[in-house]
Amino acid sequence: MSKVVKFGGSSLASAEQFQKVGKIIRADKERRYVVPSAPGKRNKADTKVTDMLYACYDLAEQGKDFSKELEAIKARYQEIIDGLKLKLSLDKEFAEIEKNFKAKAGNNYAASRGEFLNGIVMANYLGYEFIDAATVIFFDEEGNFDAEKTDAVLSERLAGCKNAVVPGFYGAMPDGSVKTFSRGGSDVTGSIVAKAAKVDVYENWTDVSGFLIADPRIINNPVGIDAITYRELRELSYMGAGVLHEDAIFPVRQQGIPINIRNTNAPEDNGTWIVGSTCQKSKYVITGIAGKKGFCAINIEKDMMNSEIGFGRKVLQAFEENGISFEHVPSGIDTLTVFVHQDEFMHKEQKVVAGINRLAKPDTIDIEADLALIAVVGRGMKSTRGTAGRIFSALAHANVNVRMIDQGSSELNIIIGVANEDFEAAIKAIYDIFVLTKL
Repeated sequence: MSKVVKFGGSSLASAEQFQKVGKIIRADKERRYVVPSAPGKRNKADTKVTDMLYACYDLAEQGKDFSKELEAIKARYQEIIDGLKLKLSLDKEFAEIEKNFKAKAGNNYAASRGEFLNGIVMANYLGYEFIDAATVIFFDEEGNFDAEKTDAVLSERLAGCKNAVVPGFYGAMPDGSVKTFSRGGSDVTGSIVAKAAKVDVYENWTDVSGFLIADPRIINNPVGIDAITYRELRELSYMGAGVLHEDAIFPVRQQGIPINIRNTNAPEDNGTWIVGSTCQKSKYVITGIAGKKGFCAINIEKDMMNSEIGFGRKVLQAFEENGISFEHVPSGIDTLTVFVHQDEFMHKEQKVVAGINRLAKPDTIDIEADLALIAVVGRGMKSTRGTAGRIFSALAHANVNVRMIDQGSSELNIIIGVANEDFEAAIKAIYDIFVLTKL
């Protein structure tokens, strides 16, 4: 059995945190491949190393002196090196960075150096082989991740070493220049390494003990999720649930490799397991609740709409022509509602309305703003009767008016539309009815 372990920036912000990470890795010989992020904040007032690098490179790009800023970054790493009592010098690496900054190597190069340097420190600390991600992770000419080439090269490289550190967040373009992942950063790298190494588990270590059923900023001490399927996670991530970026799911999902979200500061916690499928029943009917504010609904009415072939296509064409994607399209016999992000729509609303009138010739169009969408997700909902009824009952008791309800054919999720001002009250009501009362 073998594992890939990825550690976030908060897990590697200081020598003390490094020691916790080292203890975790050494506690299990199956943790063979390590993917580190750049050092994060040591405290709330601190600055992430990646942000320091961006600011430093910004000065370099303007042709200004950046020596003071680069020295501050060097001091952050030296503090970690000294705290770990390592015989390691990064002078050569910083001289190279200074040279490349003066040559204006680009923002991608600048941002990647945090992981690159932390990878060197981590490999030295653990006694593992260091593999520069730029030599094993590749992008094509258009800047898209080249999965096939990466998997071939990285698989061969990892097969030749028992233990290795591969820094997260970046790879290389065909010309050798550094390119960073636009989203998901080191989480994506960890997933790519896990797939290439054909490991049994991808452990993603962060500063929380896995996923929670609801946002802790809304629910006080929400219950944790023991196991969640990839499909459930995708639904919750799309609606704003954090911890792991959805782009990090796909490489391991293809191989059936489970992800275990763990807490560096509480390694005894089991965290959350993300799996393809499972026969394990969740503790509650629902797995999680997530949502976003800031939507608007465009309500379109037309008599005999249901018998007009192509009506829906004509309506959506007006949105497509203006570069606006839709979220949900619930409909009735003579009505159709399109939910969109308000900030995308508001500057083009009259163009869209004109387009709908021109293409679909509706009787009326009404726009409702300041709405929120809430996703109630759970594999247990399919086999439990009355789930939607309980949601409606809970919201009615909380005096929340439901503007829309939409359930997918998979019965994995129910989407509810409410006013922005009712968002928090709605989530509390749904959490209470399914978790606190265990209905």
